[in-house]
Amino acid sequence: MKTLIILNDPPYGTERTYNGLRLAIALAKAGSEITLFLLADAVVAAKRGQRPPEGFYSVEKMLGRVLAGGGVVLLCGTCMDARGIAAPEVIEGASRSDMGALAAATVAADKVLVF
Repeated sequence: MKTLIILNDPPYGTERTYNGLRLAIALAKAGSEITLFLLADAVVAAKRGQRPPEGFYSVEKMLGRVLAGGGVVLLCGTCMDARGIAAPEVIEGASRSDMGALAAATVAADKVLVF
């Protein structure tokens, strides 16, 4: 099964991105092909070099787990530009993308989940 998960919220401050990533990791373990598309403030989740407080979850590491499991992580380029994030600043394996790619991933997916 192909699952597209769209994340909109910032990496910290709410738990929507955290929970979306938890689900992505669990679905990948269950055999689903995962595509994550980060929109709006969620693009900050893919910023390299995060240092959350001790004992706090790291969305950077969680995204790394999705990538290590064969998942695809795409970032809205317009959203990156609006937040001053350049492609070299994001974690290895994550890619700058656009609405055309999101549309294609939506059409290809068996399930689309939005957080």
